[in-house]
Amino acid sequence: MSPIEKLIAHFERFPGIGGRQAKRFVFHLLTLTKKETDDLSHLIQSIHDTVISCPSCFRFHTLISPQRLCRVCADTQRDPSKLTVVERDSDIDAIERSGMYDGRYFVLGGTIPLLNTQDTKKIRGGALKHFVETHADGDIKEIILAFSVNPDGENTARYVEMLLREILEKNNIRITHLGRGLSTGSELEYADTETIKNAFKNRA
Repeated sequence: MSPIEKLIAHFERFPGIGGRQAKRFVFHLLTLTKKETDDLSHLIQSIHDTVISCPSCFRFHTLISPQRLCRVCADTQRDPSKLTVVERDSDIDAIERSGMYDGRYFVLGGTIPLLNTQDTKKIRGGALKHFVETHADGDIKEIILAFSVNPDGENTARYVEMLLREILEKNNIRITHLGRGLSTGSELEYADTETIKNAFKNRA
């Protein structure tokens, strides 16, 4: 396998990237100068030294505080009574752009495929349960499930509700879902600002 074919194969492993897009990436790299590819290579090599996972919400971020918390978790002005559970880091960016939400987050790390309901090891179900248990007594009043509006997202929502049911009932915490401002089949990451605002307003 040639270097070009190997690079194409690597890009094809990226989420949502097919063979045609992977080829475009590789041939774009070939148009760059050596300095530009060296800079890109350095950024890739150093990413694990400069980017960490927030110990509270599990969002990836650039290290900014001795506590290793991300910007949102370190902000004492955020409303601790609201916790939004999202699939991935990029969903947080989409919600923050809307300016509609002032609570905290938890990154679940993916969804549970509808056709493989046993595939729960790849998501942070245990960590979410521990987080809610730790903050249930006085802090959290509402948990908002902000998953993609598709079968996998809905299946994951059912799993989270079942996982947290006992804690929610014991501590009188309500669980809500984003309103249908999001169209069926849409992913939160790609939703526009107004759609996200409406989804939060109409959550139930």
